Amino acid sequence: SRNLLQQVNETREGQWPFAVILSCIDSRTSAELIFDQGLGDVFSIRIAGNVVNTDIIGSIEFACKVAGSRLIVVLGAVKGACDHVEMGNLTELLAKIQPAVYLETTTGDKDSRNSSNETFVENVASLNVKRSVRSIVERSFIREQMIEKGEIAIIGGKHDLDSGAVEFYADTLLSSQADMQRKQGG
Repeated sequence: SRNLLQQVNETREGQWPFAVILSCIDSRTSAELIFDQGLGDVFSIRIAGNVVNTDIIGSIEFACKVAGSRLIVVLGAVKGACDHVEMGNLTELLAKIQPAVYLETTTGDKDSRNSSNETFVENVASLNVKRSVRSIVERSFIREQMIEKGEIAIIGGKHDLDSGAVEFYADTLLSSQADMQRKQGG
């Protein structure tokens, strides 16, 4: 139970969310609901397919370097890309997810490589989250330095709509210089 008007009034002088969460635009949930957070607790960036572009990178830089967020979370969903949807501007957005579709190699049967195959979709979503985490770090020297200094951490994961649980991908966690060196070596 939250008093939203009170939360707005409490954050009137400024905002200092502890985390920035990049997730899909899925209308059935939001980062605040998934993690039981109120107004002013997290920055929520929502875009179809949780893709990363220059605007998203800049928003995350603002959240971490200016507003002091200490955690970046990437949550994934990619159903439309699995079906190779092509429609107006959505075509360009979904093209950014296609590398994850092509990287998914466990589904060999061509006819099974679509959104009706839940395993295929889950595999693609996982690969896309991991690619997004790498892109967020590699495309920003500011974030790379902040991670190396232990000032921020980044992790990817997926939200299960049925159970409400979030499964974090341990292999995406970067929170120190040692993590960055391990990432570069592997």
